[in-house]
Amino acid sequence: MTENEYEIDIDRARLDPGSEFSSPEALRDFRGLTQEQKIDLLRRWAYDASELAVAEEEGMSGGEPSQLSRILAALHALTGGYDVEHSPPTKQKGV
Repeated sequence: MTENEYEIDIDRARLDPGSEFSSPEALRDFRGLTQEQKIDLLRRWAYDASELAVAEEEGMSGGEPSQLSRILAALHALTGGYDVEHSPPTKQKGV
């Protein structure tokens, strides 16, 4: 069974998109969500990945490898780009 053949727990996905999807690309391609839902989940996932990157930068490591670039690529595919001009100046790049 592929990820597009089952229903997901949307509440669980909002808390941890990686718990419901094997990759950002799987989320992007999932047919059971609207584009807005996909964008919301990818933004949440990107924020979490950014937080992990900041923690690693501060010397706290040992977690899973960052998927931030893949998450941002999936977001780019759905939104047509990332609006850096209207993003707050944070380490998380306003995702």
